[in-house]
Amino acid sequence: MRTTITVTTHQREELVDITEPIRRAVAEAEVSDGLLALYVQGATAAIMIQENWDASVPCDAVKLLQQLVPRGVWEHDSQDGNGDSHLKAGLIGPSETIPIINGKMGLSTWQGIFLCEFDGPRRERKVVCTLIAM
Repeated sequence: MRTTITVTTHQREELVDITEPIRRAVAEAEVSDGLLALYVQGATAAIMIQENWDASVPCDAVKLLQQLVPRGVWEHDSQDGNGDSHLKAGLIGPSETIPIINGKMGLSTWQGIFLCEFDGPRRERKVVCTLIAM
């Protein structure tokens, strides 16, 4: 089963919690055991599993990446000014795989799924969700 989640972002760099729409997609699929593969389309976005209980954690992740990969110092900036966005997306990566156990995602209590936006805001980011039953 495959579905696509569409996400709107509001800042140049932010982590958007997409756990609930993905949880709904898993429930609708009625897969008891298997794997969920998530993939964000776009060269300046990524997927991250991180704590979603405390809002400071995703904010800290953005701040860390801003410090590690500063804006405005990369060769690609001469093309369209987003060299840092490509590098941040490459470091985090476009995908995650989550086990499905007894019909639910195998995330721990505090884990959530985030779309990482590094070149926003964007009206539409697409996350492809592929469920493989076992």
